[in-house]
Amino acid sequence: MKVTHDQVLAWRLRQQSLAPRTTASPTELVERLAGVQAQMASAAELAVATRQRAPAPDAVRSALEARSVVRTWAMRGTLHLLPAERMASYLALLGAARTWEKPSWQRAFGVSPGQLETLGEAVDDILEGQVLTRQELTKAVLARRGLEELGEQLSSGWSTVLKPLSWTGRLCQGPPQGQKVTFTSPRSWVPGWRGLPDPEEAAATVIPAYLRAHGPATPAAFDAWLLRGATRKAVLRGWFASLGDRLTEVEVDGEGGAFVLSEDAEALARAKPSREVRLLAGFDQYVLGPGTGDTRLIAAGRRKAVSRTAGWISPVVVHGGRVAGVWEFTERTVEVTLFEEHGAVPRAGLEAEAAHLARCTGRERPLVVRTGSSQGGVGAGQGDCQTQVQDSGS
Repeated sequence: MKVTHDQVLAWRLRQQSLAPRTTASPTELVERLAGVQAQMASAAELAVATRQRAPAPDAVRSALEARSVVRTWAMRGTLHLLPAERMASYLALLGAARTWEKPSWQRAFGVSPGQLETLGEAVDDILEGQVLTRQELTKAVLARRGLEELGEQLSSGWSTVLKPLSWTGRLCQGPPQGQKVTFTSPRSWVPGWRGLPDPEEAAATVIPAYLRAHGPATPAAFDAWLLRGATRKAVLRGWFASLGDRLTEVEVDGEGGAFVLSEDAEALARAKPSREVRLLAGFDQYVLGPGTGDTRLIAAGRRKAVSRTAGWISPVVVHGGRVAGVWEFTERTVEVTLFEEHGAVPRAGLEAEAAHLARCTGRERPLVVRTGSSQGGVGAGQGDCQTQVQDSGS
């Protein structure tokens, strides 16, 4: 099967409820997007709202309170919203890599596999039926024999030592207490929790979810999205092979090796290039699914404008499926900076998007549009949210 990348981008816009927008609930959208990054709660709210025809205030918070969506460390070690019914499958694939058992991880974070297992058992016991702040959880853990020396690791804002506990199903976030996050056990928090499935079983859920939103994609692209390429290649190949005729190989602009769900192949082949304009939130899945290094989505010379210092992923302007610029709220305006090499972006489309942002956020601002040269002036840093952004509110 052969398609163009313009078709791929148009199809992804539709699959991700960006063109056209949807009446789907936040829970349905979190599942449709294969998770929503939630380091910044406001960005997660906006990522959902921008996809809805009639966004409701605090809709994500309501879904979290209803426990149909859960916030926890997931893909690439970053906080995500995951659909409660599918959460265990995502965690099972992340845990399958056992990254915390690697000597490099142990040297970097000063925790041995034995200590981590003891910590996990303690957290299992402490959080059973409980919702605790980080400070309360840390105090309870440090009172346990053999764990007294983990105070620095447990109090770190990067939360690295807690992430394997998420990936092994021992910990997730509960309802916030003011500005403080809380932690609890999935066993007592997630409706119908049955523990983690085998990775092979989980792959049959997570790979199709990813391809449904972000395909066609190669196994390597999937693994970069999942865990920055940490899965053993033989294991990764086995997961894709096990899906058999559920997958169809796709050649995109002459380049092979990518897959789409067979049930989606006909719709992809019929897709027509898009000319839609969208203003997307920072850390949006449309960008993070294929990754900021995908030069067919973000021109190589513009990556630093999108993936910025300390892992900040800028809000972006999308035109025809490609990133055509960045934008931000200022005190008085919605300020759009277009990439000059992209070409003209319809003013009417930008105006309509600014109006939709006002419906999403309640922040009505006039639109200001300028053009950034290819020599810089848009964005200032580098890096990627996959590795840099500190956990907010923790």
